[in-house]
Amino acid sequence: MKNQNVSPVGWYVGSYLIRFIELNEEDNDDLEKRFLSWENTIIVRASDLDEAYDKVVKEAQLGTNPYKGGPDGVPVQWVLEGVTNLLPIYEELEDGAEIMWSEYNPKKLKNIRNLVTPKGEFKQ
Repeated sequence: MKNQNVSPVGWYVGSYLIRFIELNEEDNDDLEKRFLSWENTIIVRASDLDEAYDKVVKEAQLGTNPYKGGPDGVPVQWVLEGVTNLLPIYEELEDGAEIMWSEYNPKKLKNIRNLVTPKGEFKQ
């Protein structure tokens, strides 16, 4: 029996969450404070989920060095909160290869149709 957690083609898709902070702020660890955050999704070549996880974290950490931002040169940083999703890719990478899927609980048709974005309305 094949292990569904191992990619037969050696690729994994992973998402990670980072948040933006101003380093001089005192409440950067306040669980009630609001922060700008991004979820980024990447692919990595790995032999198993553990190696893929480590590679996603390594790639995510590349963008977390402090720097001076904005016109005032405020010390800022993107902080890696962690990996949010990690899945094996089951097909060779090519046009039309399925790399992710999501299952939704039953919804009204009008709500299903609200999930789609027409061509031309994606953010540039």
